[in-house]
Amino acid sequence: MPVALLALAISAFAIGTTEFVIMGLLPEVAADLGVSIPGAGLLISGYALGVVIGAPLLTVLGGRLPRKKMLLGLMVLFIAGNLVSALADTYGVLMSGRVVAALAHGAFFGVGSVVAADLVAPQRRASAIALMFTGLTVANVLGVPMGTALGQELGWRSTFWAVTVLGVIGLLGIVFLVPRQKAQGGDLRSELAVFRNPQVWLALLMTAFGFAGVFASFTYIAPMMTEVAGFSSGAVTWLLVLFGVGLFAGNLLGGKAADRSVMKSVIVILTSLAAVLTAFVFTAHSPVPAAITIVLFGAAGFATVPPLQMRVMQTAAGAPALASAANIAAFNLGNAGGAWLGGIAIGHGLGYTAPSWIGALLALGGLAIAGVSVLLERRVSSGTAPESSEARQKDRKIVPVAN
Repeated sequence: MPVALLALAISAFAIGTTEFVIMGLLPEVAADLGVSIPGAGLLISGYALGVVIGAPLLTVLGGRLPRKKMLLGLMVLFIAGNLVSALADTYGVLMSGRVVAALAHGAFFGVGSVVAADLVAPQRRASAIALMFTGLTVANVLGVPMGTALGQELGWRSTFWAVTVLGVIGLLGIVFLVPRQKAQGGDLRSELAVFRNPQVWLALLMTAFGFAGVFASFTYIAPMMTEVAGFSSGAVTWLLVLFGVGLFAGNLLGGKAADRSVMKSVIVILTSLAAVLTAFVFTAHSPVPAAITIVLFGAAGFATVPPLQMRVMQTAAGAPALASAANIAAFNLGNAGGAWLGGIAIGHGLGYTAPSWIGALLALGGLAIAGVSVLLERRVSSGTAPESSEARQKDRKIVPVAN
């Protein structure tokens, strides 16, 4: 694999760390800035909203830029956002820094996925994307626990200073290691035309439902482990490390599977995710089975990322960067929606294992959408269903090749 992927992975590590580390620093932030814990929790929601807005918007605005310049600009924006966060002396300034950093998040992973895929042979594109996302998984294993410990010891601002330094390292890596590539796409009208293809929307829905299933359960994993499995609160950190190990392994395995067949891997992985979440409802009542299930949960959850990212790029060949960025937004919408539904279940007195049931149903919803996508693809291939207007354009290969 090209060394340029290392630069992308380092940048992804910095982005992943700043996204999730705030969860472990909410008490410190709330106490220092004089806000409630729920108020500090809105820093997570603000970040997610920034990702959803920034992913398609910045990708479109930077569509005429060469991809390397686009990545550099996004990393500069990310560094600026974390610098503002590190210097923040009020809640409003901290929220502003979080949103600025988030604006770069979705567009970076969207454009970065296309850059990573173009660095390797066609049969290794999903693995290349998985290696870039490895930075995100390692952030959960190392970046978040280390950033949390640093913030608790030296103050929460020190964590954002550290992430700012990581962002600079990622920026320098892109400068020296990532080769020049062509501009991302053409005019805005032709870029947006890919969204007339129903397969693109089905791919985005698969992502939203699949990751909603992950976050419906994962959001409430701490109370589930302490109140149901019987772990101490201090053990939650190590359980999250186990989850991160599963993320790391699942990401790489998902990439290799998607290199063989994108849609087959999507179907198998979503089925596995639904099965693991269903099992989690029962294994969560005992410490050892719960710990084992957490690893499997992480693996199944993040194994979805490479094939889902490849699928949306495959179905939107006319504008892969824009569609890929939209898919990152879909991931974050799934995160928010899954967490919301899981919270509703707990609020109605169904217990801390209920979110896993909901997660399993959401994963099955994603699986059903995948089935519709495959059936539609087969009908188009056999000529029994009308093709989209873009698919009939000889110079635009929008309808994906059957797996």
